[in-house]
Amino acid sequence: MCQAASGIDVGFSREHFEQGTHMCLVFRDEAVRRRIVAHFVESGVLTGERVYYFADTAKPTEVVEWLASLDVEVDDAMHRGALTIDPASETYCPDARFDVDRMCETVRDAYSRSRESGYPASRVTGEMTWALRGFPGSERLMEYESQVNEVVKTHPITAMCQYDANRFDGGLIFRALQVHPYMVISGQLVRNPYYIRPE
Repeated sequence: MCQAASGIDVGFSREHFEQGTHMCLVFRDEAVRRRIVAHFVESGVLTGERVYYFADTAKPTEVVEWLASLDVEVDDAMHRGALTIDPASETYCPDARFDVDRMCETVRDAYSRSRESGYPASRVTGEMTWALRGFPGSERLMEYESQVNEVVKTHPITAMCQYDANRFDGGLIFRALQVHPYMVISGQLVRNPYYIRPE
């Protein structure tokens, strides 16, 4: 399940994981979410990775504020280009619709651009509530999540998808778990027993 210390430190778990780990954070408590996400972002910045954050429930400027309040060195990381925080809807649905193939290519491009810029690894975390906004194509979200598992085999960007259990219904949360090989539970990253392989 894990590599030795040479693997990726996700910031909130005792274990180290391979690059390209695709994980699901299901949460109800906002403070818990912020703490886990802050550790994930901070560990990426501290280990020299390229970190992408896709914000939805708050503006990027508000995300900067709460990350900074949890002692993440946001300003320096953003100034160096090591961290970007963008609206999720503009990333997933740049023309007000969601396209699975296009978004998979966006993930590949993010990884490739990071490597070309000299980063040894890259990670991304996104707030998935954008999918509740009625964008055409968003009903294919789980298909996309499943395909990401194939994308990270060749472009191993480490990804954490954030699902708010207060806003997504139980059926969709269960489907989200089925397409993520790893899940965050009790503040630890573990292999997901509900996961169904894409093939």
